[in-house]
Amino acid sequence: MQRFAALFESLDSTTSTRAKVDALAAYFRGAGEAEAAWSLYVLSGRRMKRSVGHALLRTWLHAEAGLPPWLVEETYGAVGDLAETIALLVPRPARDGATEAPTAPELALDAWFEQRLLPLASLSEPEQRRQVVGWWRELPYQECFLVNKLLTGALRVGVSRSLVTRALALVLDRPRIELERALIGDWQPNAAFWRSLREDAAGSVAHLPYPFYLASALTDGADSLGARADWLAEWKWDGIRGQLVHRGGHSTLWSRGEEVITDRFPEIIDAARVLPQGTVLDGEVLAARGSEVLPFAALQRRIGRRRLTAKILAEVPARFVAYDLLEIDGCDWRGRPLRERRARLERLLTDTPCLSIGLSPALPTGTWEALAATRTSARSRGVEGVMLKHWDSAYGAGRQRGAWWKWKVDPFVFDGVLLYAAPGSGRRSNLYTDYTVGVWNGAALVPVAKAYSGLTGAEIGSLDRWIRSHTVEKFGIVRSVEPVQVFELAYEGIAASSRHKSGLALRFPRITRWRTDKPAAEADTLDALRQVLAQQDPSGVN
Repeated sequence: MQRFAALFESLDSTTSTRAKVDALAAYFRGAGEAEAAWSLYVLSGRRMKRSVGHALLRTWLHAEAGLPPWLVEETYGAVGDLAETIALLVPRPARDGATEAPTAPELALDAWFEQRLLPLASLSEPEQRRQVVGWWRELPYQECFLVNKLLTGALRVGVSRSLVTRALALVLDRPRIELERALIGDWQPNAAFWRSLREDAAGSVAHLPYPFYLASALTDGADSLGARADWLAEWKWDGIRGQLVHRGGHSTLWSRGEEVITDRFPEIIDAARVLPQGTVLDGEVLAARGSEVLPFAALQRRIGRRRLTAKILAEVPARFVAYDLLEIDGCDWRGRPLRERRARLERLLTDTPCLSIGLSPALPTGTWEALAATRTSARSRGVEGVMLKHWDSAYGAGRQRGAWWKWKVDPFVFDGVLLYAAPGSGRRSNLYTDYTVGVWNGAALVPVAKAYSGLTGAEIGSLDRWIRSHTVEKFGIVRSVEPVQVFELAYEGIAASSRHKSGLALRFPRITRWRTDKPAAEADTLDALRQVLAQQDPSGVN
């Protein structure tokens, strides 16, 4: 754990991409196979099943800190992170005048998981407490903090998976794109898996998708991209990005989040049976009835159900709209230019008509001005804007600027009033950065959205000081505040929701402006948001 703690500190103390890659590579080179595999598991964002909950950890902290419960809670409220609070408050025995000297033998990360963390689930609560509290008392601060983070499944290391695979490519001397693919899906963090990466990163890929290629947001005008004829334009669909894999007589549907969603969309899987063996399509899962694309809220009804009934299948039919061909007849086509992949995709879906699988249509060629005019109709069509892909582009991995762009329509906006604030996490755990905003429903303010981003560092500091001096009431780490601060929030969509007090759920809300020029009485109303819902989804699907 000492080596992993040192790596965590190195990654957390720099913003340099090169320095992070170098630190990762050095760590992997010095790690044993099992340790490297478990480290990769954690660094790539995987989480073990939680065996001890927050409530128990807080109860044990109260008993072990040797402080009044109110002071423990006040400290937790100020720190904003349970793992850090435990590491700060639980006393550790001093040795030779140093409080950070460990009293237990060093264990590598793999041994921590296999010998200590994973066996916790099978222990009784008293035995769990004895084990965990023993770790708190024997470990130095940084290792105690990390163990608590691993226990709660809340460790954020501050590196993307692309940085991790860059370091792996250096250490293992294998193509990075193969390593990206090898980390998709379920895999066991053990020495055998690490050896498979070293020997054959592709491994067994019968059911695996390829790493997704991601577009960058276009903020300048589209005419900055050069000649319009060099670019394929198509709608940016508002669905679930996915890859449909048909190999070995079986079809698998993967989401961009690397989750298998095959059982959620049986009509798409049935349709894929007629595809040639060794076919992989990139596209979008949509809720669609004929040519009508249903709102994303309708699709969520399919996602959120444990069992799909005949009724829901009839009410919310699904369709896979394909916009790229990654593999055909078992051959990888990602390195070929888009114009070739697109032509082959069109021929495939023409020669082999598939019910519930269709082609994403190309928008008419012409001028950038004409495309901009077409883009204005995106909202009425139930799409998010326009995608632009260079005809000569290969299919890459991750977000690579220059060849694929998303030109989204402007988001919806409204003005809301700050009602509640909570501390952030990580480096912002001592600042109030998580905000709940409401709108007027008659004479009362009703919460409608939570926002975690959009303010500058200076604004966050100023608002944090204001929150602390204008708190009305405390609910644990959450504070209600005087309802006077107004913020402009942007959001991508709206849906009816019985789970929210307002009856509405907003997609991707974020702060765009602190409206110091506007009094709270002039904030927006719940009726105004309901009107947006009625325009976006007249059917009222929820």
